[in-house]
Amino acid sequence: MPLLDFTAIAEQLPDSWKSTRLGQVGPARVKVLRMDEQAYEEETHDYNEGLLVIDGCLRLSIGDAHINVAAGQMYLVEAGTAHGVLAGSRGTLVIIDV
Repeated sequence: MPLLDFTAIAEQLPDSWKSTRLGQVGPARVKVLRMDEQAYEEETHDYNEGLLVIDGCLRLSIGDAHINVAAGQMYLVEAGTAHGVLAGSRGTLVIIDV
């Protein structure tokens, strides 16, 4: 796999909150997107999803809980867990899913 600069790739994406697939490691897909302070609607998946913040901050809503994920941190959303993004999330997000 080539050297990937997640922040540079995210900055070049035409739209925020639309991920682009960068590659695959085993069965896991690696994607990146740009967060732009806007909220993102709640969603649920039938697979685990790792949300790794490269820079900025991700503000998650999981049920009644609000979770701030800082740069260098990853939140693991377990399969079947409804999760949304609160307004104020910004920066670069790497998504790892199967």
